[in-house]
Amino acid sequence: MQLPLRIAMVSAECAPFAKTGGLADVAAALSRILWKRGHEVRLFVPLYGKVERSGLETDPYLSPFPLSFPGWDVPVSVRKAPLPDSENADGVPLQVEFIHSPELFGREEFYTNDDDEPIRWAAFCRAAIEACQRTGWAPDVFHANDWHAGLLPLLLKSTYAWDELLRGSSTLLSIHNLGYQGVFSEDAIRRIGLGGVRDQFHQERLAAGAVNYLETGILHASWLSTVSDTYAREIQTPEYGHGLQGLLAQREDHLAGIVNGVDYGEWNPSTDPHLPAHFGPDDLLGKRTCRDALLDELGVAPEPSGPVLGIVSRLTHQKGFELIPDFAERLLDHHDVRLLILGSGDPEQESYFRWLRDRYPAKVGVHIGYDNGLAHRIEAGSDLFLMPSRYEPCGLNQMYSLKYGTVPLVRSTGGLADTVERLEDGRGTGFTFYEHTSVAFEDTLAHALEVWRDPKAWQQMQLRGMAKDFSWEVQVDRYEDLYAAIMADLQLA
Repeated sequence: MQLPLRIAMVSAECAPFAKTGGLADVAAALSRILWKRGHEVRLFVPLYGKVERSGLETDPYLSPFPLSFPGWDVPVSVRKAPLPDSENADGVPLQVEFIHSPELFGREEFYTNDDDEPIRWAAFCRAAIEACQRTGWAPDVFHANDWHAGLLPLLLKSTYAWDELLRGSSTLLSIHNLGYQGVFSEDAIRRIGLGGVRDQFHQERLAAGAVNYLETGILHASWLSTVSDTYAREIQTPEYGHGLQGLLAQREDHLAGIVNGVDYGEWNPSTDPHLPAHFGPDDLLGKRTCRDALLDELGVAPEPSGPVLGIVSRLTHQKGFELIPDFAERLLDHHDVRLLILGSGDPEQESYFRWLRDRYPAKVGVHIGYDNGLAHRIEAGSDLFLMPSRYEPCGLNQMYSLKYGTVPLVRSTGGLADTVERLEDGRGTGFTFYEHTSVAFEDTLAHALEVWRDPKAWQQMQLRGMAKDFSWEVQVDRYEDLYAAIMADLQLA
């Protein structure tokens, strides 16, 4: 493999600056570890209004240059700020390159329903490409993430096909969640200046009056990846394909699944600053202290005879928590367990969990919203972590749970299937079920309660989970191999 590789990471989100979900964590962590391993990395992210107003200090890098669209020119510039904890072997931090365009990205929210939304993301892709052009830097791979960067592969083939500098650049499109695709009226093609290559878009979609940015990326990227092996297979089926399963199946030979890594610098019970006590596989006593403190923090009764069940999640249809009302009262009436929930989302689910807390105030603790410190404490203080997802491209909380000695109970889908090994014959790291039904969920929870009554078996399962290594230091090897395969394909073409 050629070293160092030149990787242009293009992402709508990047932690800690702009985050709504796992995309932000992956873009930051993967860029950071590639940089630390000696690769040339440039990480492009929009400079959102709320990020700029947060007091983030950025330095000018590229002076304003115009991006022309039919009937409209918009100036953009590039500013830089260091990515935290990203120093390479020479002590040099990775600089995030913020695409600065107040007209496009100065709004309060990252994503909008405004009329110019398709132009915003076309401009983002073009700005990242032109930043490379204007500095004479030719990436080996443009790594585009999700639908926001979905036009980039086609733009390289069309608008920027004239540039010899970029002739040797390949593209990788990473799909973090196929449920979000960037679908707009077909008139967007004219508005973003790609009317001349209308035939390069999905024709059936256009005939239906729409254009799909993610679909366009799938059509034109050199390679595709997604965030777990199982999800890579699932999205080729009608159940999980969100209408794109046929196209993804056609590109199966150029579709890779790589489980996201975990930042154990942030998620490690032996060093976690959010915890009242630290612990590890050689000494689990601190976990009991964390459990006691967590129950007190959320105002539920101490010393349950059964396990503490933890949930940290968006409360949305994808996450599957609508299964819980079918058996929650039966569970709480007959077992001395504690159910602790941190999350927000669907107002109906929020209302239900508040109601459940009011009905069982000694057994149920609820915090609607998000609190990073509390998320860490729920991971550390729970005994069993619940993730009954309808689908889960990768998931991170189950991997955090394993590290914290908190046994995951998950639906076997996507990354959950790839990271949680079903308990069988004294082996395994968690509990899994397959059918997305309340019966399957309740039956699996009943099995977990049985195993809980055997402290030795439970501790052995905890220790097996804590020994797992899903760090980025491990997972990055697969990305390096994938980049090498992409470059080899180009050389053979």
